[in-house]
Amino acid sequence: MADTLFRLEDTIRARRTADPSASYVAKLTARGRGKIAQKLGEEATETIIAALSEDDKALTGEAADLLFHLLVLLADRDVALADVLAELDAREGLSGLAEKAARKE
Repeated sequence: MADTLFRLEDTIRARRTADPSASYVAKLTARGRGKIAQKLGEEATETIIAALSEDDKALTGEAADLLFHLLVLLADRDVALADVLAELDAREGLSGLAEKAARKE
Protein backbone atom coordinates (compact mmCIF):
# COMPACT_ATOMS: atom_id res chain seq x y z
CA MET A 1 0.00 0.00 0.00
CA ALA A 2 2.87 2.38 0.62
CA ASP A 3 3.72 1.89 -3.06
CA THR A 4 0.40 3.53 -3.89
CA LEU A 5 1.31 6.59 -1.85
CA PHE A 6 4.78 6.78 -3.41
CA ARG A 7 3.29 6.54 -6.93
CA LEU A 8 0.79 9.24 -6.03
CA GLU A 9 3.60 11.40 -4.64
CA ASP A 10 5.48 11.02 -7.95
CA THR A 11 2.36 11.92 -9.93
CA ILE A 12 1.69 14.99 -7.79
CA ARG A 13 5.27 16.20 -8.13
CA ALA A 14 5.16 15.71 -11.91
CA ARG A 15 1.88 17.58 -12.28
CA ARG A 16 2.75 20.59 -10.14
CA THR A 17 4.18 22.41 -13.16
CA ALA A 18 1.59 21.24 -15.68
CA ASP A 19 -0.95 23.50 -17.31
CA PRO A 20 -3.38 24.54 -14.53
CA SER A 21 -6.29 24.19 -16.96
CA ALA A 22 -5.39 20.53 -17.44
CA SER A 23 -4.34 19.49 -13.92
CA TYR A 24 -6.03 19.94 -10.54
CA VAL A 25 -2.64 19.64 -8.82
CA ALA A 26 -1.18 22.40 -11.03
CA LYS A 27 -4.24 24.59 -10.48
CA LEU A 28 -4.08 24.15 -6.71
CA THR A 29 -0.31 24.72 -6.69
CA ALA A 30 -0.72 27.89 -8.73
CA ARG A 31 -3.16 29.22 -6.14
CA GLY A 32 -0.44 29.01 -3.49
CA ARG A 33 0.44 27.26 -0.27
CA GLY A 34 -2.31 28.99 1.68
CA LYS A 35 -4.96 27.55 -0.64
CA ILE A 36 -3.35 24.10 -0.47
CA ALA A 37 -3.39 24.28 3.34
CA GLN A 38 -7.00 25.46 3.29
CA LYS A 39 -8.00 22.49 1.12
CA LEU A 40 -6.19 20.14 3.50
CA GLY A 41 -8.12 21.64 6.40
CA GLU A 42 -11.40 21.26 4.55
CA GLU A 43 -10.63 17.63 3.81
CA ALA A 44 -9.69 17.04 7.46
CA THR A 45 -13.03 18.47 8.54
CA GLU A 46 -14.89 16.35 6.00
CA THR A 47 -13.01 13.28 7.25
CA ILE A 48 -14.06 14.01 10.82
CA ILE A 49 -17.69 14.46 9.77
CA ALA A 50 -17.62 11.19 7.85
CA ALA A 51 -16.07 9.40 10.85
CA LEU A 52 -18.76 10.72 13.16
CA SER A 53 -21.51 9.75 10.72
CA GLU A 54 -20.34 6.14 10.95
CA ASP A 55 -20.51 5.83 7.16
CA ASP A 56 -17.48 3.70 6.29
CA LYS A 57 -17.66 4.38 2.55
CA ALA A 58 -17.77 8.15 3.12
CA LEU A 59 -14.91 7.91 5.61
CA THR A 60 -12.82 5.92 3.15
CA GLY A 61 -13.36 8.50 0.41
CA GLU A 62 -12.66 11.45 2.66
CA ALA A 63 -9.55 9.79 4.09
CA ALA A 64 -8.28 9.31 0.52
CA ASP A 65 -8.95 13.00 -0.20
CA LEU A 66 -7.13 13.95 3.00
CA LEU A 67 -4.05 11.89 2.12
CA PHE A 68 -4.04 13.30 -1.42
CA HIS A 69 -4.14 16.90 -0.23
CA LEU A 70 -1.49 16.20 2.43
CA LEU A 71 0.79 14.91 -0.32
CA VAL A 72 0.13 18.06 -2.37
CA LEU A 73 1.12 20.20 0.63
CA LEU A 74 4.23 18.11 1.30
CA ALA A 75 5.24 18.46 -2.36
CA ASP A 76 4.73 22.21 -2.16
CA ARG A 77 7.11 22.34 0.79
CA ASP A 78 9.48 19.84 -0.89
CA VAL A 79 9.08 17.40 1.99
CA ALA A 80 9.30 13.79 0.86
CA LEU A 81 6.79 11.18 1.93
CA ALA A 82 9.81 9.01 2.78
CA ASP A 83 10.83 11.60 5.38
CA VAL A 84 7.39 11.49 6.98
CA LEU A 85 7.48 7.70 7.04
CA ALA A 86 10.99 7.77 8.53
CA GLU A 87 9.66 10.01 11.31
CA LEU A 88 6.88 7.49 11.98
CA ASP A 89 9.44 4.67 11.98
CA ALA A 90 11.53 6.59 14.51
CA ARG A 91 8.49 6.86 16.76
CA GLU A 92 7.59 3.19 16.50
CA GLY A 93 7.65 1.47 19.84
CA LEU A 94 7.37 4.70 21.77
CA SER A 95 4.36 5.34 23.90
CA GLY A 96 2.32 8.14 22.38
CA LEU A 97 2.38 9.89 25.74
CA ALA A 98 6.16 9.51 26.05
CA GLU A 99 6.71 10.72 22.48
CA LYS A 100 4.57 13.80 23.06
CA ALA A 101 6.35 14.57 26.33
CA ALA A 102 9.75 14.30 24.59
CA ARG A 103 8.87 16.95 21.99
CA LYS A 104 10.44 20.33 22.46
CA GLU A 105 7.85 22.97 23.29
